[in-house]
Amino acid sequence: MEVGKPVNRAAVFGASGGIGRALTQALIEDGVEVWAGCRSGDPGIKDARPFAFDLADEQTIADAAEAMRKAPPDLVIVASGVLTLDDGTGPERSYRGLDAQAMQRVFLLNTIGPAIIAKHMLPLFDRKERCVFAALSARVGSISDNRLGGWHSYRASKAALNMLLKNFAIELGRTHKQAVVVGLHPGTVDTSLSEPFQSNLPDGQLTAPQDAAANLLSVLGNLDPADSGTVFDFAGKAIPA
Repeated sequence: MEVGKPVNRAAVFGASGGIGRALTQALIEDGVEVWAGCRSGDPGIKDARPFAFDLADEQTIADAAEAMRKAPPDLVIVASGVLTLDDGTGPERSYRGLDAQAMQRVFLLNTIGPAIIAKHMLPLFDRKERCVFAALSARVGSISDNRLGGWHSYRASKAALNMLLKNFAIELGRTHKQAVVVGLHPGTVDTSLSEPFQSNLPDGQLTAPQDAAANLLSVLGNLDPADSGTVFDFAGKAIPA
């Protein structure tokens, strides 16, 4: 998969979410064979190859990787993540709102889970061909760009994810000279994740999932190994660490 060359096979972890579904559908429309994973095991996407995984259960991730071993993907996208927990716990406005259990859950879903996916999927990559591993991150995970504070668990979990992606890029680059490992900031996308925070957005700042998917796939298609370890926004601009 040289820069600009079509993807042959892809795996999307988190295909039932707004961005993950849009990415899966866009890839399928481009003729890509797509493994589409979600916790239920069936994201309900026509022509996708469904699989089940749970970010809290490493064995399910290992099983998914094993199922793909004979025909591994050359593009892996981790499109899962959380901003507000299922019980309604949202980003903390102050350190006074920190809760250990909530923080653990956020880190599990935003940092540890994607890292475990990398653990099992990166070994499937061809050592000679260009392959891409991408995980949805966020601009607020940038330490140097943090001027507002708050959102402690979310910011920290994404900053930690970005560091892991950098680590993986360095390690994988020693044996896979054409591999690319990156984080992606999709912008504010009209999904359930951003819904509680959309009311005060300026006009034009909210992106439809289909548009976000097109933006991200365009960014991925223009990356080369020198870009590995970086976080890029939806316009292809590098986000500072």
